[in-house]
Amino acid sequence: MKVKIITFGIAKDIVGKNTFELEITRNIRLGELKNRLENIYPDFAALKSFKLAVNENYQDDDFVLNENDEVVIIPPVSGG
Repeated sequence: MKVKIITFGIAKDIVGKNTFELEITRNIRLGELKNRLENIYPDFAALKSFKLAVNENYQDDDFVLNENDEVVIIPPVSGG
């Protein structure tokens, strides 16, 4: 199955693009997706935290992904 990944800020810098599709062999939880992203892109592990939204809603690590879900990686932000 495939999910669409959208990136912003430093997440875009880590991945090198705004969007990409990730092939997943089964329905996985968001926590598993985070681990997979950290394995593919080790620089994610250096972030203190990053949030994931699925289909425009923040979800926790136990949320189960489905075919064609849209996942947004939201890195930590700071302001000044």
